[in-house]
Amino acid sequence: MRSTSNPVFRNLPKQEGNGYANFGSGVAGAGQLGQQFGNQYGQQYQQPQPYQQAPGTTRAMTIDDVVTKTAITLGVLALSAIVSYGFSNADPSLAKWFVIGGGLIGLVLVLVATFANKMDNPALVLSYAVFEGLFVGALSFMFTDISFGGAGGSGMIAQAVLGTFGVFAGMLVVYKTGAIRVTPRFTRMIVGAMIGVLVLVIGNLVAGFFISGGLGLRDGGPIAIIFSLVVIAIAAFSFLLDFDAADQLIRAQAPEKAAWGVALGLTVTLVWLYVEILRLLSYFNND
Repeated sequence: MRSTSNPVFRNLPKQEGNGYANFGSGVAGAGQLGQQFGNQYGQQYQQPQPYQQAPGTTRAMTIDDVVTKTAITLGVLALSAIVSYGFSNADPSLAKWFVIGGGLIGLVLVLVATFANKMDNPALVLSYAVFEGLFVGALSFMFTDISFGGAGGSGMIAQAVLGTFGVFAGMLVVYKTGAIRVTPRFTRMIVGAMIGVLVLVIGNLVAGFFISGGLGLRDGGPIAIIFSLVVIAIAAFSFLLDFDAADQLIRAQAPEKAAWGVALGLTVTLVWLYVEILRLLSYFNND
């Protein structure tokens, strides 16, 4: 027995006996967001029991559902990012507004989905993909355009995309082969590391108001490069938490629509990883 890394199973209403009540709208989230609430690691649980679905409800979720919903979400995000990049390229003054607006609205949608238990709502997930795409496309333009102090052009964006999906594929192999097992201790380590990174980023931002370059975590120097590598590693390992959450939902026979929540979680982690890889590449291209 081990404690679950997925907060969904602790929040599910239990029926009499050991079965879970019908799945409503909660679902696993991203490694860096979905793990931040409802985690009581000392608790023990038995292997996930099948969801007791009412007659006439949808079929149980499968891995094909996860792949399909994730592909749709990423496709919408990519299309939105291309449009955002195109508009930013035509009028660079729009880039900062896409970054601010898309980033803030995307964050709000993730928080609503997470804390209102709406992560299996396709409209909410696809809306997030649209606004996050605006953010990603404009941010990519700003990182690579000379007018914003960037360098590398579209080639650097291609490198970041390839690097992101390369890391994703590598961590999937690691998870499937069992080279690294998702245990309660591993989960605590990753969540703790994510909290530490968040504290450092906020500290660097605050320090930037008083010291040029802040703590040096984002100025392109040696410390910034090391920090980005650490963040990339944490983002990569958080994929294992996402894969484990999806596996638990499939074993528990969650309804098919729960795959939208898994897609949202994976997309959030992919965007986080992509942005950090792009930032790291920008350090080397600006030298």
